[in-house]
Amino acid sequence: TPISSAAYPPEFQQLLRSKTENFTGREFVFSAISNFLNSHSRGYFTIVGTPGCGKSSILAEYVTAHPRSIYYNAGVEGKNRAEDFLASVCTQLIDKYLAANGETSEIVKLRSQIQNLESDDGNWFLSFLLQKVSDKLDASQKLIIVIDTVDAIDLTSQPPSTNLFYLPRYLVDRTYFIIARRPFLREKSGLLIEAPSQTLDLRDYPAQNHEDVLNYIEKYLSNAPELCEQLATLGENNFMYLSQMLPAIIENSQPDTNLEESSLLSEIPSGLEAYYQNHWQRMGGDSLSAVELSVLQVVVESKVGLSVSAIAQMIDEDEYDVEKALDIWIEFLNLQEMGAEICYSLYHASFRDWLE
Repeated sequence: TPISSAAYPPEFQQLLRSKTENFTGREFVFSAISNFLNSHSRGYFTIVGTPGCGKSSILAEYVTAHPRSIYYNAGVEGKNRAEDFLASVCTQLIDKYLAANGETSEIVKLRSQIQNLESDDGNWFLSFLLQKVSDKLDASQKLIIVIDTVDAIDLTSQPPSTNLFYLPRYLVDRTYFIIARRPFLREKSGLLIEAPSQTLDLRDYPAQNHEDVLNYIEKYLSNAPELCEQLATLGENNFMYLSQMLPAIIENSQPDTNLEESSLLSEIPSGLEAYYQNHWQRMGGDSLSAVELSVLQVVVESKVGLSVSAIAQMIDEDEYDVEKALDIWIEFLNLQEMGAEICYSLYHASFRDWLE
């Protein structure tokens, strides 16, 4: 039974409420998580997906239904530094698992150590607490730490040779991390892990995503089945896009509206505008080089995926420089194998239109 988000730190409570409002489906993800937890004594489960595909809502729904889990969202403003993560997660571990019998001298000492984490390696204390919690659990219990938006980390907040947020390389029994992140290059994952692991890429489940999107839209447009199907297709399985566009469509459309021929989708809502502006800044924004701008212009203008060689030929630049730019933007791109080449396109038509 879902329990109030008050089980989590105040800075995350409003986010959890908003992300679980009108939540729909995603049973295939929860089943995969459950199967992983039941098949391994410990491990890392990673959900990968393009921006706006529902990763945060999935994790919010999960932790709301499992209030004993530990939760952290690096996408919240001011929460993208390693020391913030350590302080929050270590405090939750103490509060939920070690301080059950009140503030003993040991608990007071542990809390005081949290205050000094910024000047320490950090890794040792988190691992120390994970071991203490694991020792207290019986064979049927699991310690689950859920981390959303790990790719939002400020990489200057810790040494480059360490795991993102000092996540442990090895895990003690009954300890699991469930992580959500945007697409990334394998060699730049930022995580060196020697524990059981599984990655679920939401892009590999188009049919399930479409069904969940359609059910989500039908909550708002239940009397217009054709309009629901149109919007589900145009939305490209992107919940962020749909959540921003639906209010305007509900207010202005008729059941027989043809969205492709109407002007309803031509104006981007302010919330989506801000979302795309954040994308632009993460891509490099006004600091993009001339080569990067040329690459981006070609990708924006194309309605189909383009290979590195095709882009390089179109802008008369070296393939290495083209691939380097595309690698930087990997979280905002769709990659599709066409013949012997990988072709790149922007993850959503609406974002492409905004960039254009």
